Amino acid sequence: MTETSETRTAPQTKRVTGPLVYRDFDQLALDDAYDQAVYAANRVQVTGRRVQASARARKILGNPQREAYGPTEIERLDIFRTDKSDAPVNIFIHGGAWRNGEAANYAYQAEMFVRAGAHHVILDFINVDAAGGSLFPMIEQVRRAIGWVHLNARSFGGDPDRLYLTSHSSGSHLAGCALITDWDKAGRPRDIIKGALLISGMYDLEPVRLSKRSNYVTFTDAMEHELSAMRHLDRIHTPVILTHGTLETPEFQRQTRDFHRALQQAGKPAELIVAEGYNHFEILEMLANPYALLGRAALSQMGLGPKASGSKD
Repeated sequence: MTETSETRTAPQTKRVTGPLVYRDFDQLALDDAYDQAVYAANRVQVTGRRVQASARARKILGNPQREAYGPTEIERLDIFRTDKSDAPVNIFIHGGAWRNGEAANYAYQAEMFVRAGAHHVILDFINVDAAGGSLFPMIEQVRRAIGWVHLNARSFGGDPDRLYLTSHSSGSHLAGCALITDWDKAGRPRDIIKGALLISGMYDLEPVRLSKRSNYVTFTDAMEHELSAMRHLDRIHTPVILTHGTLETPEFQRQTRDFHRALQQAGKPAELIVAEGYNHFEILEMLANPYALLGRAALSQMGLGPKASGSKD
């Protein structure tokens, strides 16, 4: 339950041009605080690198084992298998503002896990536009996928008692919802997830609802409450590593810090890792490197690879 680096916030120009709508944000500032492109001028270049690196990873590892975890076409997952038997399973939940992203474009991180002795499973799931503006279908599919991996892990050489989550951006919001799931009601162990590394996520939907994301997410009081992990800390039974970059938006940084603090105050095992000099898109690249800050943390959490040391990449 340690904080591995002093939290620093990238200098921002204060812009209060209208009435405050949340904390010290006016509407424009809050909209920008939930739009990573405003804070990351190289977004297109970094996401392009991700696509190219994923294609190279498939050439090296071969195409993943593609499986259905639900009845609809989008309910599929990619399994990159290690040659170790009874190995831990790392499940990745991608981001994309709840609107974009697909498993195929996140294959680039699979080689690190596979070489270290873990299976890497990458989820596909419905996006919020296809779901008519609701986030509930997304989290239900993520929960169903995790349950499928637990039930079927042994079929691909995995250990169902060693499932771990990694996630990024809106995927970390979904991962947070997975952590507060009542797995007992689903017939799964309460601690089905043995550890989670949540990268640059959102854990309280109140400010998100007030931002321009409400233009495409049909927020309701029930959605805001039920899908805000911050409000259900008593349901979390998983050690959590939280991380953000110092060049991310101020709200993504604050959400991560506040969630970490709340977990600690609730007596939950939680660690905060701050990545100096990384923006929202760059930070995920560290998950593909066993010696980078996040790759090291993910493997260490699973008991694989080099142990985490320090906080700087």
